[in-house]
Amino acid sequence: MSDEVKTTTFSISSEDGATDDVTIPAGLVDLVAEGDQTDAETIGDVMLLSFASRAHHVVHHGDSDDDELEAQESKVMDLFEERFGVTFGEATGHQH
Repeated sequence: MSDEVKTTTFSISSEDGATDDVTIPAGLVDLVAEGDQTDAETIGDVMLLSFASRAHHVVHHGDSDDDELEAQESKVMDLFEERFGVTFGEATGHQH
């Protein structure tokens, strides 16, 4: 059955010129899309949410006590709020 699922591939490039491709089921993009946003915007949202979630977990639920890591987490949370218009805690219901 999984062979019948249509996939879509997204290319990622960084400021230093590195690139990568990621292929995911196309239906998942449609599933999480908000309104009329493009597939690329949807992938951007999911990517930022993933980084914010991971950073939050490492800083607040991990064993690390690292000022640089906390600064990185703080910055991704600022970027999250800038993109989504709400805090990570408001968006996820996970506040502390």
